[in-house]
Amino acid sequence: MAKISQEPSLDRPIPGQSLTSELGSRPWQSPPQYSTVDEVVEYYMERMAAEDFMVQLVDVLEMGVPVTTLANTIQMSSVMNGVHTLDTGMLALPLIMEMLMLLGDSAGIEYDDGLANPNEIKTSNPTRETLLTKIAMEYKGQLEDVDFDNLTEDTVEEEQEEEVAEPTGLMARRN
Repeated sequence: MAKISQEPSLDRPIPGQSLTSELGSRPWQSPPQYSTVDEVVEYYMERMAAEDFMVQLVDVLEMGVPVTTLANTIQMSSVMNGVHTLDTGMLALPLIMEMLMLLGDSAGIEYDDGLANPNEIKTSNPTRETLLTKIAMEYKGQLEDVDFDNLTEDTVEEEQEEEVAEPTGLMARRN
């Protein structure tokens, strides 16, 4: 069993240390490898044509990751590695999504494109249906315990009065 040390750890970064690095030492602080949208799209087409990328993409799409999320992650990773700038990546994003969807279609899998309104309730989402079913069954069990035939306003008031607890503790009022 590991022993937990009670001594403070002093090998942590100093606050603000990330702001003291040499200017241009990070990949995103130097000029990008590709500066036009055409070059960025060409880069992604070459990258997505690789066999190992296609296999990994199919696995990720089958897991239910939306295409929009996947495309944003891919282009943000390239921005962080200094491949292209954020603005050229955002301009190339629709083409990246189209390429990802084309690869998903060619593999014959169903995928979530992520373009649906997130505020709309999906009726075809099995996770959501399962969650709602679970909640409905829980309330159904609670409702079966209630005797609706003998329920009157007096019994409802009595149950509400029973639920009120007397305050206790240091600051409670004394009777």
